Amino acid sequence: MTNVDEANGTQGPGLERILVLELARVTEAAAIAAAQLRGRGNEKAADKAAVDAMRKELGRVEIRGTVVIGEGEMDEAPMLYIGEQVGTGEGPEVDIAVDPLEGTTICAKAMPNALAVLAISEKGGLLHAPDMYMNKVAIGPGYPEGTVDLDASPADNLQSLAKAKGVPIGEIMACILDRPRHADLIRAVREAGAGVQLIPDGDIAGVIWTTDPRETGIDIYMGSGGAPEGVLAAAALRCIGGQIQGRLMPMKDEERIRAEKMGIADINRIFKLEDMASADVVFSATGVTDGSLLKGVRIRGDFAETETVVMRSKTGTVRRIRSTVRNVGSRFI
Repeated sequence: MTNVDEANGTQGPGLERILVLELARVTEAAAIAAAQLRGRGNEKAADKAAVDAMRKELGRVEIRGTVVIGEGEMDEAPMLYIGEQVGTGEGPEVDIAVDPLEGTTICAKAMPNALAVLAISEKGGLLHAPDMYMNKVAIGPGYPEGTVDLDASPADNLQSLAKAKGVPIGEIMACILDRPRHADLIRAVREAGAGVQLIPDGDIAGVIWTTDPRETGIDIYMGSGGAPEGVLAAAALRCIGGQIQGRLMPMKDEERIRAEKMGIADINRIFKLEDMASADVVFSATGVTDGSLLKGVRIRGDFAETETVVMRSKTGTVRRIRSTVRNVGSRFI
């Protein structure tokens, strides 16, 4: 049984509505598989379960899909690899970005905000980002273009955002990954007078939180994380509004070479929202553990209850889907 709540848009043609719901089933499958390993302390096992479930469900969707953002070497985890062909081989030709388990560590520790995430676009609509770090800054909708700039100092960005929001800088809250590399950034934000909410993992959710600061308390996302996660976050913002900028941060020569092979000639280029997600995009995320964005999977015997958000940029539609799935054990692990 699936209950669908819709907001902010009109329904598109029937086939497109069906495809949107099929993508929700894909992230549901990955979330349920990962949820069965919550708190077990085994990141690789949880990630593999999510990857296998997502790959299996994608194989049932009537698309001719190519994975352009996949699991990567940074996590040393099983991959839905870049270039992999997925779907039935019938239907629209699309690019796919996946993060079957966004927040492997927080799932393994049963901490908040782990997600299963997927974005799909018209062919050529998503940046083919290599698996390396990306420095990012992101804010939600409703602000003038250029309110924040990746080349500006943290203090300047915070002051600009506070001015655009019409509040003192002391009312601005920044979300930053809790990493040693961010020590100077955290210090600069606090010295500017803003607050910092540190998160252990899950920077896709961190970016999405900026779109609803009244609910999440987050106004701006700052710092470095995975480039693939940056593209997925951009796909979400293309659907619901906001601004994001990112610049690749290669740590070694082989990463520069890999970026060049993927068509990125200028490693210092700043990618904006329209560079990372340029076409019609559908974004789906299902909660694995409870979080500010979505409730986590509830497993009751052989049943699982899930919460998913599915968004489409063309229509501005946002759907929140609550599902009850039967035969959990036999279907997803």
